[in-house]
Amino acid sequence: MLLTKPHLSSSTSPLPSTRLASTATGLNQARPIAASHAPRRRLRIAATSASTVEEAALSRVDVLSEALPFIQRFKGKTVVVKYGGAAMKSPELQSSVIRDLVLLSCVGLRPVLVHGGGPEINSWLLRVGIEPQFRNGLRVTDALTMEVVEMVLVGKVNKHLVSLINLAGGTAVGLCGKDARLLTARPSPNAAALGFVGEVSRVDATALHPIITSGHISVIATVAADETGQAYNINADTAAGEIAAAVGAEKLLLLTDVSGILADRNDPGSLVKEINIAGVHQMVADGQVAGGMIPKVECCVRALAQGVHTASIIDGRVPHSLLLEILTDEGTGTMITG
Repeated sequence: MLLTKPHLSSSTSPLPSTRLASTATGLNQARPIAASHAPRRRLRIAATSASTVEEAALSRVDVLSEALPFIQRFKGKTVVVKYGGAAMKSPELQSSVIRDLVLLSCVGLRPVLVHGGGPEINSWLLRVGIEPQFRNGLRVTDALTMEVVEMVLVGKVNKHLVSLINLAGGTAVGLCGKDARLLTARPSPNAAALGFVGEVSRVDATALHPIITSGHISVIATVAADETGQAYNINADTAAGEIAAAVGAEKLLLLTDVSGILADRNDPGSLVKEINIAGVHQMVADGQVAGGMIPKVECCVRALAQGVHTASIIDGRVPHSLLLEILTDEGTGTMITG
């Protein structure tokens, strides 16, 4: 129930003025000055403005109150967020994601951010005269391209995100897969065609645990090395799923450029709000899930099979999509359960 403080009615009339006005016949004759309507208008505007501000404040309090059960449920739990796509290109959406991460950290959740950086990589490749090449949606990564990928992801994008989180009031620690052997890579099956595009061979989360338990936000760039020290570019969705499993995450969230899994790929209104692993397999078999969505759902299914409780594919183009997914019943994408 909303409670509002009583305020003065706009029909309240001001008291008649007691000032005397002199007339042409002398000071001994006087009459009351007519009451001005200006104070009444100011009173009405002030009362309306105060009421609007009060209602807005109460609305914000209601939202916080409704989020309480979700905050209690996830307090102390680790959530792994894969960050990329449109949410990384738009300054407004980037600010929204950063603020969401810091807020979640402040209310007791333990977020881990795993990021890509495709558009930034493309921009820097063009600057050094290399035309980006892709095969089946995967970047062709020769030795020179790999060098640029590592410089951009680890040296630029990662540190920029760390800086933004720190400026927003959080405490971020930037890492890549090479640090403390967090990720060990192996060549992908299509290495002959793709070059230094790798898969995750092993995760060692030893270095992550003290960062997470200290309340810091880990920011991880998905560049890793194999057993010989050769650097590989790892798909950020895949890396996020493996890291989520290794740290025993409560939730894995993939920020994408789509609203989630659609029952009909041609109907944006056919969003599947919740589905289990068996249902995902059936949709893939029926061709309802296809193209770039297949590796995303496979990543989620693999994470769930390794102990992650839920995995969600959410629309990173929606402001505050992280908060909507974690702190509301409705959510904002597709949640996959074990």
